[in-house]
Amino acid sequence: MSTRRLTVAQAVIEYLKHQYVVRDGHEHRFFGGCFGIFGHGNVAGLGQALHQGHGFQFYQFRNEQAMVHTAVAYAKMKNRLGTFACTTSIGPGATNMITGAALATINRLPVLLLPGDIFARRHVAPVLQQLETPFTQDIGVNDAFRPVSRYWDRINRPEQLIASLPEAMRVLTSPAETGAVTICLPQDVQADAFDFPDAFFERKIWTVPRPRPDVGLVRKAVEWIRASKHPMIVAGGGVLYSEAAETVRRFSGRTGIPVAETQAGKGVMRYDDPTALGAVGATGTPGAVAVSREADLVIGIGTRYSDFTTESKSAWQRDGVRFININIAEFDAFKHGALPLTGDARAVLEELDALLDDYEVSHAYRQQAAGFNQSWDAAVQRIYTLGHGVPVSQGEVIGAVNEFSDPKDVVLCAAGSMPGDLHKLWRTRDAKGYHMEYGYSTMGYEIAGGLGVKMADPSREVYVMCGDGSYLMMSSEIVTSIQEGYKLTILLLNNHGYASIGGLSEAVGADRFGTQYRFRDDEQKAFTGAPLPLDLAANAQSLGAYVFRCVTIEDVRSALVEAKTIDRTVVIYVETDIHQGVPGYGWWEVPIAEVSTTESARLAHQGYVEAKKMQRRYL
Repeated sequence: MSTRRLTVAQAVIEYLKHQYVVRDGHEHRFFGGCFGIFGHGNVAGLGQALHQGHGFQFYQFRNEQAMVHTAVAYAKMKNRLGTFACTTSIGPGATNMITGAALATINRLPVLLLPGDIFARRHVAPVLQQLETPFTQDIGVNDAFRPVSRYWDRINRPEQLIASLPEAMRVLTSPAETGAVTICLPQDVQADAFDFPDAFFERKIWTVPRPRPDVGLVRKAVEWIRASKHPMIVAGGGVLYSEAAETVRRFSGRTGIPVAETQAGKGVMRYDDPTALGAVGATGTPGAVAVSREADLVIGIGTRYSDFTTESKSAWQRDGVRFININIAEFDAFKHGALPLTGDARAVLEELDALLDDYEVSHAYRQQAAGFNQSWDAAVQRIYTLGHGVPVSQGEVIGAVNEFSDPKDVVLCAAGSMPGDLHKLWRTRDAKGYHMEYGYSTMGYEIAGGLGVKMADPSREVYVMCGDGSYLMMSSEIVTSIQEGYKLTILLLNNHGYASIGGLSEAVGADRFGTQYRFRDDEQKAFTGAPLPLDLAANAQSLGAYVFRCVTIEDVRSALVEAKTIDRTVVIYVETDIHQGVPGYGWWEVPIAEVSTTESARLAHQGYVEAKKMQRRYL
């Protein structure tokens, strides 16, 4: 057997260069390259390998968590058919990636993490940044990745790489099992040489299949659908990853079954489709909430039924409501005591459609869905054109971006009050035009995620919607976007606090305590003084962005026009009213203090007790 003598780090890069995926006959290179920040734990290993390597692009980042967010956003935009590797030194550089790993695994999105690790030979110990424990030497900070990784390994000998990397690729390319994959690389082992088989580095093509469910279960699902009078579809992110949006639209249009979308599934339907109910769940539209209450059959496609989607298990109230779940992951297909159609969303729905060729809902039910669609669109237009004055409303800013952007442009957000508003208000016109990280709802994802979207498809304009709270947590990759020439248009909305949690705090009787950016009051020692003198626009400018300072909504619209002519990342800064929000129509359970000395909390608890009476066990 012919071999090549390489270091472990060199072998990792050489292997990753030759990994491809294929689905429906379309072949793609799986890795777009490597993101990294170097330190003593990887500079002489992976750093050296990337320096001498050819055909595997390296990108310099500023924050370890941010580079994982960028890789995940790229993978989401690629429908999980591509991602990046991320390398860090040992210690804090490695553990900074844990949040990103959790985000990837919770959202079922592939990313490969290659953190440096302590010496495998243990001769030099404790090394800088090593965690010591008195009960074992076989543990380190990288073990913290175990619960948030779908595959985890530590390479203590060079030959272990031959077994580990194929397993990592199996998980990364699996539509059912994908998530964060972590391979820990001790800094001494990274530099060790070994005679690797040449066959290990041959071109490898991983097929992403479209599995079909059991035929008997499909026939039973057809019977359930035919027997239903008020069915509805809940479209999740799995619809988009399966590239089944058009299939869902055709199925819904022919049968009249209305469709409500999760945060991950928004974009499956065009906003003006008469069967489109819009957002489902706690951040749902009035129509989706009403239809959910009366549904006798719920067809979940590619959804994991988070508490936001189910209104904390209170969305579906009809006695005897049944569930059919179409999901690539058996774990999700069985949720809610459902009839599980475990398989690829597009393949399963095509089979169902063929067997339901003459099935339609009643004319009245179809018209009800169309009426909800039209009435909500009118409500959206009122919010878009509110004329709130200064400071402007968040809904008006969303409207300005939506009306200015092209259908294929992408709006991106992750945390705060904007995800709920965008879920209800954004008029989707393209399946990939709405990008929300809401599985982990990670503050700081927005700018790094926007970079990943732009890298995945440079032809699209990317509009990053970012609140002041998220911006303060992670704005560093503005620098990377400028360095690499990936222009973003960032809408930076400043309401001087945490608007989402402030509103929630008020709802639970805590009166927005600790949620606004203010000085302490000299007498009360509470955060009730003057607003902090933050200049986020100046900060963005210092990072290299072209900045527009806006006051009115007309200023925002003008800035959007001019931003098109700028050749680097743009930040459009505007102050918004923290108290002017979009009404909520669904419920979300947040436990409220059972006893309290404040009247507001006591009243909130009474409402909470009443709302919990709506909760159901879907068995």
